[in-house]
Amino acid sequence: MSIADLPPTSGQFAMPPFPVRRFSVAEYQHLTEVGLLQEDDSVELLEGWIVKKMTKNPLHDATVDLLLQMLGRLLTTGWFVRAQNVLLTSDSAPEPDLVIAPGKPQDYRRQHPQAHEVALVIEVADSSLDRDLKKRRLYANGGVRVYWIVDLNAGCLDVFTDPDTLAGVFGRHQRLLPPANATLLLADGAEITLSLAEVLPADDD
Repeated sequence: MSIADLPPTSGQFAMPPFPVRRFSVAEYQHLTEVGLLQEDDSVELLEGWIVKKMTKNPLHDATVDLLLQMLGRLLTTGWFVRAQNVLLTSDSAPEPDLVIAPGKPQDYRRQHPQAHEVALVIEVADSSLDRDLKKRRLYANGGVRVYWIVDLNAGCLDVFTDPDTLAGVFGRHQRLLPPANATLLLADGAEITLSLAEVLPADDD
């Protein structure tokens, strides 16, 4: 499957039918620092808009937990998995389901990781598929090297690579179906391989 087979990345995140304004990443972080936004507000900053995060069902959360466990076992020293934490781009502060970040957790006590620093961003999609497809643009703009969408509805993994940070698009797309394996090459040369048969449930599960 090619990039052309997927919806375009140009669709904008929904804007309410009344006057609004975009926020910078610094302004958004300040709202959190002064307590105007709380952790339980369940929002994220996408291309300057403060938007409500999608509701998650049990299959979504179980898949995130499974991937977190699997990736944690596979990663070499110098990398770790962040789950549903902030990732920064120039105009966004999304909270992707999973991120493989360099270093160790204590490296991010004072700052969130930048999109171009991480090895992989994963979104697990069911009802959130449309939003996760739109997020391709902000992740590509931010320089995310590899973006995975685990599509629970279609039972597949969409792999996006070769980001164009100016155009906000990924140059390459591959769709993988079980029982294929998904391979990720880390910046230090290490390679990890995930079995999709273990990640995506069979019809009778």
